[in-house]
Amino acid sequence: MTRHLLLLALLATPALGAPRPNLVLVLSDDHRHDLMGFHPDAPAWLETPTLDKLAAGGAHLANAFVSTSLCSPSRASVLTGQYMHHHRVVDNQRAVPEGTVFFPQYLQEAGYHTAFIGKWHMGHEDDTPRPGFDHWVSFVGQGEYFDPTLNINGERKKFDGYLTDILTDQALAWLEGGRPADKPFLLYLSYKAVHYPFEPAPRHHGRYQDKPIPYPETMALTEENYTGQSHWIRERRYGIHGIDHMQTGAFDADPVPSFDDLYWRFCETIHGLDENLGRVVEKLAPLAADTFLLYMGDNGFALGEHGFYDKRDAFEESIRIPMLAYAPGRVPAGTSVGEMVQNIDVAPTFLDLAGVPRPGSPAMDGRSFAPLLRGEEIGWRDHILYEYHWEWNFPATPTCFAIRTARYKYIYYHGVWDRNGFYDLETDPHERHNLIRVPAYRDRVAALRAQLFEELGRSGGLVMPVRPPKGVQFYDRKLRR
Repeated sequence: MTRHLLLLALLATPALGAPRPNLVLVLSDDHRHDLMGFHPDAPAWLETPTLDKLAAGGAHLANAFVSTSLCSPSRASVLTGQYMHHHRVVDNQRAVPEGTVFFPQYLQEAGYHTAFIGKWHMGHEDDTPRPGFDHWVSFVGQGEYFDPTLNINGERKKFDGYLTDILTDQALAWLEGGRPADKPFLLYLSYKAVHYPFEPAPRHHGRYQDKPIPYPETMALTEENYTGQSHWIRERRYGIHGIDHMQTGAFDADPVPSFDDLYWRFCETIHGLDENLGRVVEKLAPLAADTFLLYMGDNGFALGEHGFYDKRDAFEESIRIPMLAYAPGRVPAGTSVGEMVQNIDVAPTFLDLAGVPRPGSPAMDGRSFAPLLRGEEIGWRDHILYEYHWEWNFPATPTCFAIRTARYKYIYYHGVWDRNGFYDLETDPHERHNLIRVPAYRDRVAALRAQLFEELGRSGGLVMPVRPPKGVQFYDRKLRR
């Protein structure tokens, strides 16, 4: 970042009109892409009036994905615009490498006043202020749903109450009197909700008890659901984050709820998140004409699909996220964006919206989707890449790389696994039938596999980006077919 960059930023034209808009990024945790009231696949009883309002009054990016379905790597991708193998935050224990540049730093250089409020979770035990933010409110690690201790600009303070409410209070206080009135601002509000294990606010606990649950077809333990799938998929339902998991010791002591209770508490926690998002939207109403708000999740979450309740893998429920853009007068109401966007696109989009030039170094892997919000016909990607590295503390899910087009998905599982995955998403949207060994698809599988490894190899994604724990080997030199 240089004076030259600052001059270019001041002269640039914002992507959705002048003057430079205020920017609000609201990030939730573990929120599925389809658990929003307006979504056709959501249960009819789920109440999300704020999310519904944002979708009706702005844009629903219906095909939004993450590049790694795990909290810390995904959050780092949002802030850097990079794949995990470039920013090197490969799991939930890794700190951000020294010298990493976040997009809010470029906004600061261009005259924005910036605030971070909520879950940081990169550097698990560190809640101290990070570069790029003039105002800082955060907590250690995953945080606690109740009675949190917050680090506010370097000073820690204990609060009583529900964390989602408290973070919203902090955001509203900053909007009301904590920012200079003569500068555009960035508010990055990062909720812990709705992270598993799901804990709704007491006022909402039991709100959806006994409501009908839409159990997924792939949840059943049947040969039809598992014939052709890699063996690890069936076995995972008995391991950590599997619906048939039985605790056998301290290593896998995970709070396994009844599935029905898990589903109801998840939806109640979403309802409370929506309620708090509504408070933010209401506070921003006087500034709506000059403000761009993006709501998104940091990863997806399976609710019984394939016998799972978690993320990490490359199935649709894990890699898809909710994403809504709201900017009255800038984003046409009722816009539906069908192109595949990813979390790596958020940083370049926010810079584009602010009229700040995209940095040349460190390079960003994503690109701005602001033109898509305007309804422009532009050349856009026809596929996405996905990567996840095996974690020693959650060993049920293997390292996997995937390439997804509008119709097909190829998944490579690294290690000693019986087969990889290939799915036709048009005829099999629930990924029930693995076609990897069907002769009619042999050429298409080979082409997607070659494209996946060519693109990952070209960008350095086939080299472990950080040293693994002692004694653990992640890659050998040969790639199994």
